[in-house]
Amino acid sequence: MTLLGTAHVSRSSAEKVAELLATGNYDAVAVELCPSRYNALLNPDSLAKMDLFKVIREGRVTLVMASLALGAYQQRLADQFGIEPGAEQREAIRIARESHRPLLLIDREISTTLKRVAGNLSLWKRLGLFTGLLAGILSKEEVSESEIEQLKEGDILETTFAEFAEDRQDLYLPLIDERDRYMAARLREEIEQKGHENLLVVVGAGHMQGIARYLEQQQEAPARIISELDRLPKPSRWPKFIPWVIVTLIITGFIIGFLRSTDLGWQMVGDWVLINGGLAALGALIAAAHPLTTLTAFVAAPITSLNPAIGAGMVTAATELYIRKPTVADFGALRSDTTSLKGWWHNRVSRTLLIFFLSTMGSAIGTYFAGFRIIQRLAG
Repeated sequence: MTLLGTAHVSRSSAEKVAELLATGNYDAVAVELCPSRYNALLNPDSLAKMDLFKVIREGRVTLVMASLALGAYQQRLADQFGIEPGAEQREAIRIARESHRPLLLIDREISTTLKRVAGNLSLWKRLGLFTGLLAGILSKEEVSESEIEQLKEGDILETTFAEFAEDRQDLYLPLIDERDRYMAARLREEIEQKGHENLLVVVGAGHMQGIARYLEQQQEAPARIISELDRLPKPSRWPKFIPWVIVTLIITGFIIGFLRSTDLGWQMVGDWVLINGGLAALGALIAAAHPLTTLTAFVAAPITSLNPAIGAGMVTAATELYIRKPTVADFGALRSDTTSLKGWWHNRVSRTLLIFFLSTMGSAIGTYFAGFRIIQRLAG
C-alpha cells in the first residue's frame, strides 16, 4: 500500500497521481472522497436536482448553506490558479476508470462530519463558525501559489474551517482524527474483503501520518470502528424545551396583562406583533425577498413564534418559492453564483435559503426583545 499525500488545490499533486498510476504498479486506487462528494465532483449539475422545499421542510438549510459556502471558498482559491478543486482526485478517478481498476471511496460522508463538528461546538461557536464561512465570501484577498502548496501540510476541510474558527482544537477531532481512523478502517475493510495487494491511496497530506498510525494500531474490527464514527451526535434534550417554556411565559404574560386591563393586554399584543414581525420582515428584506414575502414574514412571525413546531423561515421561504420559483438555470448556476456575495442574492435558490435563515434569525431575536418588552410593561 502506498499513501500519497496531496494538496487538493495543486497542479503538482494531480501530476504526481498520474505519474504513479502510469507505472502500472497498482491494482486499485483509493481516494479521500465519500459517495456524496464523489457524485458532486463528477456530476456538478446534481444541485439542479435538489428539492429545495424538502431541504427547508427537513431543516437542512443551514447544512446546505454551510456546504455551499465551504465549496465557494475552496473554488475561489482554485480559480486563482486555473485548476479545479480536487484535481488530483479527478485524475485518480479518470485513470482508474480508463484502466478498469477498482476505485475505493474511503472518506466519511461530509454531512456526518459536519454534524459531528457541530456536535463538538457550543451553540455560539457554531453560529460564529457558520457566519464566518458566509463572511469569507466577502474576502477578495488573493492567496499565493506557495501558500496553496502549504496545504500539503494540512487538510483542506480543516484549513477552510480554521480560517474562521477561533479554536482549532474544537475542529481537530471530528475533522482530522476521526476521519484518519475512519479511512484507516475503510482501507482495512477493503483489503480484507477484496484482497487488494498494491493499493495507491490518494489523500490530503495532513491525513498521512494519522492514517498510517491507525493502520498499525487498530485491532478492532473495521466494521465496528466505521459504525462508531458514522454515529450522529445525540441532540441535547433541554434545547427542545426552551421554545415551549418561552411560549408559555409569553402567553402567561398576555393573560396577566388582559386580567389587569384590556388596554394593557392589547399594548402587549401590539408590542409582540411589531417587534417580532418587524424583525422577521427586516430579515426577509435584507435577503431581498419579494414584497409579499416580506409582508408574510411580518404576519407569520408573531404567530409561528407561539408554535415552535413551525418556524417563520419555513413560511417565508415557502412563500418566496411560490412567488418566484427558481429556474433550472438558477440551480445550474448555484455553484458558481455562490462564490460571490452578489451571487447569493442574485440566484433564486441561494436567495431563498438566505430568506429562510435571516427571517428565522429576525423572528428569534424578535421573540426575546418582545418578551423583555412584555416583562417591562408588566413590571411598570
